[in-house]
Amino acid sequence: MRVRFKLNGTLVEVEVEPHETLLNVLRDGLKIKSVKYGCGVGECGACTVILDGRPVTSCLVMAAKVDGSEVLTPDYIARTELGKRVVDAMLDEGAIQCGYCSPGFLTTIYAAILKGIRDPEAMKRALLGNLCRCTGYVNIMKAVKRLLESL
Repeated sequence: MRVRFKLNGTLVEVEVEPHETLLNVLRDGLKIKSVKYGCGVGECGACTVILDGRPVTSCLVMAAKVDGSEVLTPDYIARTELGKRVVDAMLDEGAIQCGYCSPGFLTTIYAAILKGIRDPEAMKRALLGNLCRCTGYVNIMKAVKRLLESL
């Protein structure tokens, strides 16, 4: 089936299988590698994208369901003014080690700030769906605190 949606500001049309996930379409079909495959069951957040203004794990979204939607990926977000500020805060605080989870954290933090979250505790709750196996979250939360203080 053909699916049309806005991807990072550009209208795209792709052929998808009924069982295909948005993650697979983005990575394999459209070659967007900033969306990572992690757990495949929506628990790690590595594949997080913004779908119609909300952060979602793209491994759980059926591609056919995004027809007419808008999708923003981490590589697009990182080029926005706010996205650059998130990335800079993460780099400045050493919140990136292996980097595999970073696109998901970037996307979720970006979406939370756009939603109006300015409190570190509320941001912690927003980030519950993002897992990091390297940092222990201390530096990630330092980056979040730094960023929120600068807004």
